[in-house]
Amino acid sequence: MNSKDAQRLLDKLCSTMGFCLPLFEQERMVTNPPGNVKDFTDSVFVAEGFDLLTVDLHLYRQVREVIAEAFQQANDQESM
Repeated sequence: MNSKDAQRLLDKLCSTMGFCLPLFEQERMVTNPPGNVKDFTDSVFVAEGFDLLTVDLHLYRQVREVIAEAFQQANDQESM
């Protein structure tokens, strides 16, 4: 996932799920996007102030699904 894909994903998470990260966290994740679905998902939750040990699993899975889809699309585009 490149920086442009990461920004697009963060925008989608904000507009569709209400996960609107602070600007400095967005910049950090766009500049150096986490390299896999789990790390990206965890980074989003930590940036939003969630404790990964107590986060609602249903919510975590919903966010992870959106992130996994974005990673798949990014990989598909790179393969072209």
